[in-house]
Amino acid sequence: MLKFLSKVVVEYCPLDPRKAAAVELLAQCNSRKAKDSNPACSIELRCLPAPPPTEDPESRPPLPPPRVLVTYLNGAEEAIVAAEGATAQGIRDQILAQGRFIDTEQMFRDAEEKWPILIPEEELGTSFPGIKVRPFFPFVLSFPFCRTTCVRGCLLLH
Repeated sequence: MLKFLSKVVVEYCPLDPRKAAAVELLAQCNSRKAKDSNPACSIELRCLPAPPPTEDPESRPPLPPPRVLVTYLNGAEEAIVAAEGATAQGIRDQILAQGRFIDTEQMFRDAEEKWPILIPEEELGTSFPGIKVRPFFPFVLSFPFCRTTCVRGCLLLH
């Protein structure tokens, strides 16, 4: 995941019960395997302040949701909100999908191809004709010196 990124910032309030996905993603980013994939990627943790305590729990301002701010190698930035029901794997998959997209775009630009690829509407509706299969006739030669159980004295030539 880190191979596509130049910077990761994980923000959450320690008192927020929704922080699990953000904390898990932070642990994955700090793993030895992840850091070895891109040692230049900086990983940062920002603890958001908790709102001041109030007499009435109903009037207390809501906690800001946990966020993951990522900067891709091409400079593009993305903020991913890790709200209710978010998982570290879901956030990771989102980062990987965007990273692969940026990587593919860069490959096309390096090859001086147009990006994005525009497929004409009439081609989208056409059926795929399939691949023609050519007949295959292998030649079988027997050798008395071949003793392996999988071949049993024959050699297939294509």
